Amino acid sequence: MIKLDNEKICDEILACDKKIRYVGIYDYGELYDKIQSGKKSLLSREETELSLSQAVYRWSTRKKTSEKIGKPIFALAKYEKIYRITIPVGGAGLVLISTELDANVNEIVDKVLDVKNKYS
Repeated sequence: MIKLDNEKICDEILACDKKIRYVGIYDYGELYDKIQSGKKSLLSREETELSLSQAVYRWSTRKKTSEKIGKPIFALAKYEKIYRITIPVGGAGLVLISTELDANVNEIVDKVLDVKNKYS
C-alpha cells in the first residue's frame, strides 16, 4: 500500500470548511494531526491518542456486521461542544474530524470523502 501524504491530506480536509476544528489521521500506528488556524485543542495529546485508540476499537466492532448491513462509511457523534466524525482510511486507519456544532456535517462528510477517494 502506498504511504499517504498525511500532512497534505490534513491540510486539504481543513480547507474543506472553516467549521472543521481538528483533523487527525491514524495510519500504521502513527497519528498525524492538525488544528484549524485560530482554534485551540479541547483535548491534550494523550487524551486525543486515547480517544483515537477507542475509536479504532469501535470501528473494528462496526466491521463485524458489514456482511449483513454493508461496509461502514462514517460514524458521527454529537457531544455538548463538538461533532466528531470518524471515517476509515486504508486497511486499519481512521480519519478523525471534529467540527463546531453549527457545522453542516453532511456536507463536510461528502467533501472529506471526496478528499479520501482522491488518495485511495
